[in-house]
Amino acid sequence: MDCRIGCGACCIAPSISSPIPGMPDGKPAGVRCIQLTADNRCQLFGLPERPAVCVRLRPHLEMCGQTDAEAMATLSEWEQLTAPPIP
Repeated sequence: MDCRIGCGACCIAPSISSPIPGMPDGKPAGVRCIQLTADNRCQLFGLPERPAVCVRLRPHLEMCGQTDAEAMATLSEWEQLTAPPIP
């Protein structure tokens, strides 16, 4: 499966704990990555500066669903299910 051009759910919904150019502390869940363009394309795609976690994330139907909204909902749910408990 290929990414839906302009979706951007994987660059918004999940938290990223590794540094991203322009976001040295990573990013919290639900926050747009600074490298995501206005039309929801990754400015780092294919570049060595792209975080390893982003390189390893591959689109598949279970994650992406049929629409951008489905992808956002699924990734947001997965983020909540895998987030560490709040003390």
